[in-house]
Amino acid sequence: MPKSTKPRSGKKSADLLQVLAETGRADPQLDPQLDPEELQRLYRAMLLTRLLDERLLKLQRQGRIGFYGVSTGEEASVIGSAYALRPEDWIFPALRQGGAALLRGYPLEQLVAQCIGNSLDLQQGHQMPCHYSHQPSHFVSWSSCIATQLPHAVGFAWAAKLKGDPLVALAYLGDGATSEGDFHVAMNFAGVARAPVVFLCQNNQWAISVPLARQTAAPNIAVKAEAYGFPGLRVDGNDVLAVYRATKEATERARSGGGPTLIEAVTYRVGGHSSSDDPSRYRSQAEVRTWQKRDPIKRFAHYLQAKELWSDGDDETLRQALDEEIGQAIAVAEAAAPPAPESLFEDVYARMPWHLQAQLRELRTQLQSRKEQD
Repeated sequence: MPKSTKPRSGKKSADLLQVLAETGRADPQLDPQLDPEELQRLYRAMLLTRLLDERLLKLQRQGRIGFYGVSTGEEASVIGSAYALRPEDWIFPALRQGGAALLRGYPLEQLVAQCIGNSLDLQQGHQMPCHYSHQPSHFVSWSSCIATQLPHAVGFAWAAKLKGDPLVALAYLGDGATSEGDFHVAMNFAGVARAPVVFLCQNNQWAISVPLARQTAAPNIAVKAEAYGFPGLRVDGNDVLAVYRATKEATERARSGGGPTLIEAVTYRVGGHSSSDDPSRYRSQAEVRTWQKRDPIKRFAHYLQAKELWSDGDDETLRQALDEEIGQAIAVAEAAAPPAPESLFEDVYARMPWHLQAQLRELRTQLQSRKEQD
């Protein structure tokens, strides 16, 4: 097991790792030099996330789904980090990582169905919207209780270490989660056990209406890792290549026995905390406009154009294709029937206990009675 806890990049927690300038120009020494197909896949995943957020937020406003949390402005943090994983790794998400699930194989129509809560939803409506779970893509369901996914990720990673499985857990959190007790518990245990886990904090500057300055007295979030005995580093969260590079280094370090890493991806939540939030009540439009100029998708598009891998025509063609794909997924999801009433009793116990069996029989009797009356 390596004795050093310094990240390979040599960056201190106060530094900000950046590969792409806001103009899209890359630092040749830091550019990960991904293949053109990989770069285009990254861009497609980011744009799909953006367009899907726009459509599903409209569905919520139309009353077709009940709740939605957008990731507008944070796509680079989500996609860049998830792309750095291997297929056997696992994700323990927070609210805004639907794009990561899609990147790893979650069917789009099932994601939409989860927001509806019908029979096409793998969870049969048992979870809140945006609380995705998809075992084939190693995407674990989360709880609305902030930061509870962090001890789960550490426990999973520790179990993998004990079994000798070369797996890494990627645990997402927001800046607000760093004020929760579960954050301390997870960080402390991960440091002591040297668990193969990477904590990816999307510091989007606002925990609903609480700004970062009211969240912590520390100079930044990454520095908190030092107290737990492992590296913390800051990365430009609107730079998809910087996020990819940092996460790739952290996951491979964890996989080789080097222990955990805390990555602070400095980004911004352009939209509301959720479809229930009105951010104009607590922040200025001038602040929002400043961050909109740092749009991660536009920045990455400039990079691709400079490499002659992309054009405005390509962008328009892709947008039309993604719009059609999203529209078809929505149509399929909305056509699905509601969950069967009997599903209320499923997915809780491996073997249904006697009292639930009795309740299930009573429910079926009542359903049959109503059917006969109709």
